[in-house]
Amino acid sequence: MSDSIILGIETSCDETAAALFRGPELIHHITATQLVHTSYGGVVPEYASREHNKLLGPVVKGVLEQSDMGLKDIEAVAVTQGPGLAGSLLVGLSYAKGLALGLEVPLFGVNHIEGHIFANFIGQRELPLPFLCLLVSGGHTQLIHVESPQKYNLIGQTRDDAAGEAFDKVARLLGIGYPGGPLIDRISQQADPDFHHFPRSSFEGSYDFSFSGLKTNVLQYVQKNSPDFIRENKASIAASFQEAVVDVLMQQTLTAAADLHHKRIVLAGGVAANSRLREKMTQAATQENIELFQPDLRFCTDNAAMIAYMAYWKSIISEPDKLDIAAIPNLKLSFLE
Repeated sequence: MSDSIILGIETSCDETAAALFRGPELIHHITATQLVHTSYGGVVPEYASREHNKLLGPVVKGVLEQSDMGLKDIEAVAVTQGPGLAGSLLVGLSYAKGLALGLEVPLFGVNHIEGHIFANFIGQRELPLPFLCLLVSGGHTQLIHVESPQKYNLIGQTRDDAAGEAFDKVARLLGIGYPGGPLIDRISQQADPDFHHFPRSSFEGSYDFSFSGLKTNVLQYVQKNSPDFIRENKASIAASFQEAVVDVLMQQTLTAAADLHHKRIVLAGGVAANSRLREKMTQAATQENIELFQPDLRFCTDNAAMIAYMAYWKSIISEPDKLDIAAIPNLKLSFLE
């Protein structure tokens, strides 16, 4: 299957996405963002699955038409199996199973997290292994030693909130809106990151993270200052919070890389799109003579390109999945002991 046409489908949360690959090469991809959640300040699971039902067919049709292909050209189907919202996963998985059965082509269930990790290398037939991955999103903040696809060692993880979750919660506290991460990033770019020093957490002898205390500190800061003060200085408060998050992510990653003699660092997940994180990690990696990989901004957030690309690697190292595979909302990476 080295150059097979693979259709990738992603419906783990609130992005409805499809992509076509020829082997490891991206042909075309489409991601439809569900705007219905904006007024609720977060993703409403029932609405997400309804939107996937409405959008998935047209999105797949669109990616085929833009690629001058039809269903008959598809030689394998890849789909997110988990983690994610149960209803959303089921929509994509049911659609993918139907296609694979009807077209009599292999089906590959893909771990969403693996997709994020290897999105850095879309288009490549060789992977720069091993590497240290900082996986940072709304649901995950982990440091992972990656030996190869499906061979992972967990080095560190958050003990409470994920970084992306903290961004969303602080955005709500400051009245910035949803999604919190991109909005805080945007308003922080012209603001003062040293306006207020929020605490940076660390654990002696551990590469773990913690953002719950930082979130609480922001809440206390908002409560002890007047609404007018918070409103007038919202951007700089957000920038100061973002600086604290970025400093913790960067410090723990660089410490782990130094201790474990890693010279390759990979950023992955939605928060890998954060401009301040990318800027400071680039500067630090240059100073430490570390090779830094950052995903194309198109592939930081949820997308089907990373799912189809991961299926390309699965087709090389393992057999296709059976049509009775289940959606697994809490699917984890399999870490080596």
